[in-house]
Amino acid sequence: MKFCGIFALSIVLGINGYNCKIVQFIFGDSLSDVGNNRNLPRSLAQANLPYYGIDFGNGLPNGRFTNGRTVSDIIGDKIGLPRPVAFLDPSMNEDVILENGVNYASGGGGILNETGGYFIQRFSLWKQIELFQGTQDVVVAKIGKKEADKFFQDARYVVALGSNDFINNYLMPVYSDSWKYNDQTFMDYIMETLQSQLKALHSLGARKLMVFGLGPMGCIPLQRALSFDGQCQIKASNLAKKFNKAATTMLLDLETKLPNASYKFGEAYDLVNDVITNPQKYGFDNSDSPCCSFYKIRPALTCIPASTLCKDRSKYVFWDEYHPTDKANELVANILIKRFDFMRADDGTSAAPSPAPDISPSSETN
Repeated sequence: MKFCGIFALSIVLGINGYNCKIVQFIFGDSLSDVGNNRNLPRSLAQANLPYYGIDFGNGLPNGRFTNGRTVSDIIGDKIGLPRPVAFLDPSMNEDVILENGVNYASGGGGILNETGGYFIQRFSLWKQIELFQGTQDVVVAKIGKKEADKFFQDARYVVALGSNDFINNYLMPVYSDSWKYNDQTFMDYIMETLQSQLKALHSLGARKLMVFGLGPMGCIPLQRALSFDGQCQIKASNLAKKFNKAATTMLLDLETKLPNASYKFGEAYDLVNDVITNPQKYGFDNSDSPCCSFYKIRPALTCIPASTLCKDRSKYVFWDEYHPTDKANELVANILIKRFDFMRADDGTSAAPSPAPDISPSSETN
């Protein structure tokens, strides 16, 4: 038997086929980034300074935009899937892909190519799909087309982007999208783009896929700090709810049209909103300001060595101005696991991939 990975030739011989692991391929933004941006030298969206990563591994920055684990980390751990390695990690090779999968998530990235432009370097979703297509090429060269097709069809896929398309694009006057579109036409634009991207992923073998929904964006510390009264910005949160509703409808439609597709929408808006509104109910003391901040200067934008930390990180919903703490991520991960069981291994049956379309070119030159 041939096995995928480093010990491919050291096991029992004589039976055709590869016994590949079921792995994850993650597409996302800073909520899922595990180290890609730290390897983009010109990117301004970074988590490479203390105190990022303080509660993860050796406590040093590792590229995650939080103090500990991401939601994807926690879901994978709890359902027994290996943690995908960042695409730009120096250890990345064919054996790592086959053993662990790949995480393409990039801080500042969005569904739209233009989103997060002022971060200079970041991977949009189109760019991440292009990188995934390259990953497929190296796996095919390693184990052959037939076994590679099965490997990619049996894998689990997570798409977790969208908040930057609003917070770092449509809701910022410096971006042309803010005055080219209104709320409805911008939502249509995002949904049309996301639908094309999910079709592209399906053509590349993605059969079991979850799209993460958006939380109440208007209630992250940054949005509160930019408001006149320190309260949630209702427009941003309403846009998140409209995104979730439109994405749910779109995914249900896609699932009926694409062969063997199992597409789920992982929404936890109501839960997160309740955590923010009633933090004590969930064991938190603070849900409106970041644990890591620069004294009383707001917004602090990022966490740096000169920042001050809260006394108990497990009592804060937010780690910095944008991102949740490990404890909050665990809460969201647990509810998604309870609602959706589709990412667990099944009998592995799936159909051959449909012909791959030309991937829409990204506007980035990373």
